[in-house]
Order: sequence, then structure tokens, then C-alpha cells
Amino acid sequence: MDKLVITGGARLSGEVAISGAKNAALPILCACLLSSEPLTLSNVPNLNDIGTMLKLLAQMGVKIEREGDRVTLDASGLDNPLAPYELVKTMRASILVLGPLLARCGEARVSLPGGCAIGARPVDQHIKGLLAMGADIGVDHGYVVAKITDAGGKLKGARLFTDMVTVTGTENLMMAACLADGETVIENAAREPEVVDLAQCLVSMGAQISGAGTDLIRVRGVSRLHAASHRIMPDRIETGTFLCAAAATGGEVWLKGTSTGYLDAVVDKLLDAGCEISGEKTASHESIHLVAPKRLKAVSIRTAPYPAFPTDMQAQFMAINAVAEGTAIIRETIFENRFMHAVELQRLGADIKIDGNTAVMAGVEKLQGATVMATDLRASASLVIAGLVAEGDTHIERIYHLDRGYDHIEAKLTALGAAIRREKA
Repeated sequence: MDKLVITGGARLSGEVAISGAKNAALPILCACLLSSEPLTLSNVPNLNDIGTMLKLLAQMGVKIEREGDRVTLDASGLDNPLAPYELVKTMRASILVLGPLLARCGEARVSLPGGCAIGARPVDQHIKGLLAMGADIGVDHGYVVAKITDAGGKLKGARLFTDMVTVTGTENLMMAACLADGETVIENAAREPEVVDLAQCLVSMGAQISGAGTDLIRVRGVSRLHAASHRIMPDRIETGTFLCAAAATGGEVWLKGTSTGYLDAVVDKLLDAGCEISGEKTASHESIHLVAPKRLKAVSIRTAPYPAFPTDMQAQFMAINAVAEGTAIIRETIFENRFMHAVELQRLGADIKIDGNTAVMAGVEKLQGATVMATDLRASASLVIAGLVAEGDTHIERIYHLDRGYDHIEAKLTALGAAIRREKA
């Protein structure tokens, strides 16, 4: 099992290219299941979760060609609407095959998924919506088993209201609705940019979708979807993570292929912390430039669904607040078990007090290198940031979490001047 060893103290400086968004690529890969014609994607990140999803699609009968960041998927031979436990146990996004399989094949058998242990993320909203569209769904030995019993073999358009804002739920139902009879209206829909990116891909395939990016999405079902090409949006969480790493080290970086427009809430907080941030956008190029002060000011945050502050950036801000001037309060409102990284940051010398879903932090002058353990994907990123500013060596174990969501993070940080290497634990 690999680990990262970081020698802290280097000021990050230079430029780095941001990869395509994992959280956009995963549902868009699943969209290939809706058509018998090829879907070609570019800017696909090289991540463990992407590899797992491609294996999952391949065992269903999807032909896959991959070269660099370009992937072509041909689901004309789709013949096995099954998502087995062995392939989905590490990746919650696997539930995203449920809607497309049901819409295209009339049936699906999908193992209840795994992923990061950051709290309950139930799939009941997915099931509730598909039931309203006419599916017959049950749970059998850990598998969601779904069938369309209607004689026509198609889902029916319906008015759906999710009890909570759910990104994967919105994506699953939107994909299922593309081939349903009639119009489907999804109320209380997630507004994340990744939902918009999926909708844009589906529209390029011939779907009729309006309202993506708002809390009410309308989908008019069509008889078939056709071949298309689509470029995956830049990863806004990777973008935010590198901004935080540069900010914590007092650095200056240019992030290529990404935009501040995806990260308004994060950028606002970094500005409050004392950073200077500017964006550049032309017809063929976009980038972000950050200049950090010698020491950051502590900033309080409260996570909430988009466009508010993202829960996937909470851990990274806990890391920068650990060495910022002043006291900050962090409130996590999305997941009930997403402060596990706090204990590991305390091992590095951070002053953090946890009370339920609230963390109170008093910034310290210095962190000290130690051996820490990654507990989930974004917790891993927070430990990397902390290691970059800690005195001495920080050893981060269980970095398989990190590899699920960051494309060659140590190589990119090395290019910015960090002293970081991968070793076998």
C-alpha cells in the first residue's frame, strides 16, 4: 500500500494544468448506456474511480477505447445490466448506472455502493423517483433489483420531488427520464455545475432537457439518443485544493484550464483570507492566478448545497485555518461524519475542538510533521496541504483515497516546488 512523504516548508510557485472533473466524468460515462451509438469524451481524468467505472461498463458489454484523456464508449452490445458488488464496493458513483440501465434495458441489478465513510448517503431518493416513473424496485441480498413491468417496456414521465437535494439522485433521474414516455419534471434538483455538464452531454446526444443549473429540471423523453462528442468540465474541487495548497504555503500559482466561475464561494473565502485572485478567459484558454500573503487570516465557513460553500472543500479549509492568524468556526451541514481528518490534523499540532457538526479552530504558528492516516478522499487532500506547511516530514498513509480523486497530485505539486514523494508503506 502506497504512502506519501512530504517535507514541509516549500513555497509553491509556478503553473499547473487542472484535470477534468471526476464528479462530472463519472455520470457522463454512464450516459453511454442510454444509446447504441458511440459517445466520445475528452478531458477525462486518469483516476482510480474512472478506471473502476470503465471496468464496470465493460463487463456490461460496453466496448471502450482509451487514449490519453480521450475515451470512446460503444454500448451497442450492452447485454449484461448488472453492477456486481466486486466492482462497486469502493465507489458510490456506481449507483449512476441504475437509471440508464433501467431506461435502456428495462431492467437492472445494481449492488448497493460503497465509497468514502463520511456519513449516510442513502439511495432512497433515486428509488423513490424511479418508482414514480413506473419501475418495480426491490432490494435483494444487497442489490437494488429494478424492472419495468409496463407492457410498453418504458418508464413514464412523472413529476418528481426529492426530499433532499441530491446530486447523484438528480443525475440518475435525469438520465432515466431521457428515454421515458412524456415529460419528467424534477423539483428540488441539485444545481451543481457537474449536473449542468451532464445535461449538456445528454443534449448533444439528442435529449430534450431544460432548467439544468436550477432547482427545476424538465426532461421531454425521446425514442433514442445518438452518437456525440463532449469535453468534460475542469475539476473545481481539484482547482480549489491547489488554490488552498498555494495559499497555505504563501505561494503564487497559475492554474491552467479552469475558471473562478465554478468556485465563487471558495474564491470569496480565499479573498477574505488575504489572497489576491484573478481569472483570465479567452476563446481558447482560461486560467486562475493566485498570490498568497505571508500568513493567511482565519475564515469561518458553513457547507451547504451549491452555490453555497461545497462540503468537498471543507477539509482543505480546515488545513489552511490550522496555520492562519485568528480563530475560525467550520460548520458541516451535509455529512454527519466528515470531521475525521480533524484528529489527524491534531497529530500535526493543529488546535481544533469538535462539537457535533461544528469545529472551532485557533491558528498556530507552526505544524509539526508526523505520521497520519487518510480517512477519505478530501481528508487526504487536507493532510497533503498540512504536510506542505509542517516542519519536517509528514507521512500520509492509505492514500488510495487520494488516488480516487486527484490525477497525479504528487507530480503536479512537485512541479510547483513541493518536496513530495510516493513510497510503499
